[in-house]
Amino acid sequence: MMNFWQKYFYSIDWNNVLRELITTGIHLFLTVVFFLLIFKIGKRIIERAYFSYAKKTMVSEGRAKTIKRLVDSVFGYTIFFFAVYTCLVVLGVPIGSLLAGAGIVGLAIGLGAQGFMNDLITGFFIIMEQQMDVGDMVKLQNLIIEGTVVSVGIRTTKIQSNEGYIHYVPNRNITTVTNLSRSDIQVIVDIRIVPEEGIEKITEIIEKTTEKLSETYKFKIAKVPKVFGLVDLGGGNFVIRTILFAVNGEQKHLKQVFTTEYIQGLTAESFTIPTSTFIAKPSGV
Repeated sequence: MMNFWQKYFYSIDWNNVLRELITTGIHLFLTVVFFLLIFKIGKRIIERAYFSYAKKTMVSEGRAKTIKRLVDSVFGYTIFFFAVYTCLVVLGVPIGSLLAGAGIVGLAIGLGAQGFMNDLITGFFIIMEQQMDVGDMVKLQNLIIEGTVVSVGIRTTKIQSNEGYIHYVPNRNITTVTNLSRSDIQVIVDIRIVPEEGIEKITEIIEKTTEKLSETYKFKIAKVPKVFGLVDLGGGNFVIRTILFAVNGEQKHLKQVFTTEYIQGLTAESFTIPTSTFIAKPSGV
């Protein structure tokens, strides 16, 4: 047995093996360099096309970014596929024979690819129908996810929550999209009060504060705020309600500012801001 392996070892043309290894290595190196160059050139072309597209007056920045990131994703997947295929050919892997003889594997891959195709088709319609763009504040009702769209890709959509978490959502799982950035958002500011301290004076302070804030934040307010007046929440709880419409994306900031200014204005005039919820007692108790 030892003589057999010795004869086999010495029968190998090591010069030819070394030459083949070097040749294959050079081909692989040139192939990788070629596809890297194609990738960089393609990315540069996409960047220039993006800036040209973004300059159009009818195209929003979010819309342009959405399309750019989708094109980047498709281009990256395409280059990766052809690069792997070419490397396998250089290595001498019989791609055609493998594909022809891999019926069961092909079937399994085909079944697995159904999800990928669903992601691709759903992502296509999300972009074409402009359901959401990069930078939009959205709510995915079926998944109970709310946040800002980071990217809409060929397979997944990235959404950053208000807490900063990034959600990677397969496009096929997106069924109902509520876009919070396509129209002005209603903001309701309720300030709890004690009516016995004087509703008229409290309302006057809130109206003056509203006028001041409306001028300060006029570029963030879509419609002139309206002091609705006294509202009974039940259980002995009363509030002075103000209704305004904020430019999308500014609703949380404006609600915080208006609430803070109202409370500061009332406390400065020694009015009480209830800190506990009253619960009406049943009669006879």
